[in-house]
Amino acid sequence: MWSSEIITMIIRGIGETLYMTLGSTILGYVLGLPMGVLLAVTDRDGICPNAVVYKILDVTANIIRSIPFLILLILLIPFTRFIIGKSYGPTGTIVPLVVAAAPFIARMVESSLKEVDNGVIEAARSMGASSLTIITKVLLVEAKTSLITGSTIAIGTILGYSAMAGAVGGGGLGDIAIRYGYHRYETDIMIVTVILLIILVQIFQTIGMRIASGLDRRR
Repeated sequence: MWSSEIITMIIRGIGETLYMTLGSTILGYVLGLPMGVLLAVTDRDGICPNAVVYKILDVTANIIRSIPFLILLILLIPFTRFIIGKSYGPTGTIVPLVVAAAPFIARMVESSLKEVDNGVIEAARSMGASSLTIITKVLLVEAKTSLITGSTIAIGTILGYSAMAGAVGGGGLGDIAIRYGYHRYETDIMIVTVILLIILVQIFQTIGMRIASGLDRRR
C-alpha cells in the first residue's frame, strides 16, 4: 500500500498545496490589499469618503464572497482557460483561488484599518499629512499587527479552498484525498492527507501569530 510511488505522490501533493496556497495568498493580497484600503478610506467615516466608490467595492466583495468556492471554481473555468490555457491542476486552481481570496482579504484589511485610533489619524492631519501619507505611514503601520493576524487567517482559509479544488482535479493534497479516499476507498491515505493539511494550517498559524506577537511587543 505505502509504496515509494504513494510516498512520492504525497510529497508532491504537499508541494502543490504549498504552491497553490502561497501563490494565491500573494496574488490575493496584490488585489485585496488595495481594495481593502479603498473600502476603509472611502467609507463615510474614512479619510476620503466616497459613497460611489465604496458602494461599488462593497457590492463586488459581497457578491463574490456569497458564491460557494466550488461553484465559483466551475463558473471561472472559461476565464481560467483564457488566462493560463487550462482549468485544471495547481496552476489552473490559482486563478479561482485568487478571485475568491481577494474580497475576503479586502474585508479583513478594511476591518484592520478601521481599528486604528482616530486620534492618531487626526494628529497626522493636524501636521499637514496628505491622505496618501496617512494611509502608508499611519493606517498601515498602526494596523500591522492586525494585518499580520488577518494574513494568517487568510492563508488557512485559502489552504482549505485549495483542498476543495481537488474535487475537480485541482491537484495537491485535496486531490489525493478525494481520488484515493473517496473514489478508491483507501481510507488510510485520506487520513494521512487530512493530518498533513491540519499540520500545514497549524504551522502557518503558529508562524503568523508569532510574527504578530513580535510586532505587537515592539509598538
